[in-house]
Amino acid sequence: MSAEQSTAAAGAFEHLLQERYSCRAFLPRQVDTATIMRMLQIARRTPSWCNSQPWQAVITRGAGTERFRNAICEHAAGRKPEPDFAFPREYRGVYLERRRECGFQLYESVGIARGDREASARQTMENYRLFGAPHAMIVTTDEALGVYGVLDCGAWVNNFMLAARSLGIASIAQAALGAHPKFLRSYFSLPADRLVVCGMSFGYEDAAQPVNRFRTSRAAVDGMVTWMDQ
Repeated sequence: MSAEQSTAAAGAFEHLLQERYSCRAFLPRQVDTATIMRMLQIARRTPSWCNSQPWQAVITRGAGTERFRNAICEHAAGRKPEPDFAFPREYRGVYLERRRECGFQLYESVGIARGDREASARQTMENYRLFGAPHAMIVTTDEALGVYGVLDCGAWVNNFMLAARSLGIASIAQAALGAHPKFLRSYFSLPADRLVVCGMSFGYEDAAQPVNRFRTSRAAVDGMVTWMDQ
């Protein structure tokens, strides 16, 4: 690859990363199967531990999405999460600050006042309504692969979202959709050894909705790297 080609490729990749965001309002328009297949074809080049490629996905479309949306909403209402992989024990320091910043931006965009727990609970349920998306995805890994399978699936999820963005498709990765794995294994007839990593909603973004207009910040490079010269 020439220097000019490298510069162009890096620029295109950076632009793609900047364009991707967590979409929380979708149009009802379906994504055609050929486009979804293209996204899957691109993401399958994701590297994995010993080339194990542990990711498997269930993708809903059409009436299948509506049935799942209704079923997961009914199941999740009033139930506590019981994920296969424990949620963070605690957010502290800068991680808590970043989480709060994101939450405040989200609530401000949808007009939820700080401390309004009823409104925030309704917004949480939007996860299970798939934010109105025409497609849902459930991503699983083989239980025997442990943390390495989860890491590989995380890389695949990221690449799928970037592939989607490159084709004009919006998405949001969702821990909430993976918070009820027993229900998901039963609903989708998944084997017991398939552990749920996360879910995702995707489709065409509703750009008119304020919830899709805020963007989260990113830490400076100097805050994440330690250089060792000797």
